[in-house]
Amino acid sequence: QVRLVESGGGSVQAGGSLRLSCTVFGYSPGTNPVAWFRQAPGKEREGVAAITTGGTWYADSVKGRFTISRDNAWSTVWLQMNSLKPEDTAMYYCAASRIGGIWYRPSLYSSWGQGTQVTVPS
Repeated sequence: QVRLVESGGGSVQAGGSLRLSCTVFGYSPGTNPVAWFRQAPGKEREGVAAITTGGTWYADSVKGRFTISRDNAWSTVWLQMNSLKPEDTAMYYCAASRIGGIWYRPSLYSSWGQGTQVTVPS
């Protein structure tokens, strides 16, 4: 059974950086994605970035600012967030899928972490 634990959230001024970590237990690497999602109050959960053995994918809103990466053992997946904006404020979740599909659809993912809060004051 896959278990995910996020860390690294916090409050940072606009223009600043944070790096989120997702510690992954029980995941078998392959073509199925591990992804970061975020959810702001009153909004739907949004796919931010995903990674597989074949590559990485990003939401248009974070391209050029966020970078997803992993270690060789797939035990940790990071989300480096630069040039943060107030609209990046949200709870950020790590998720893992057992199947392939459209990476930014939350329904693809069967395992989720508890989330870590990122706040960028305006």
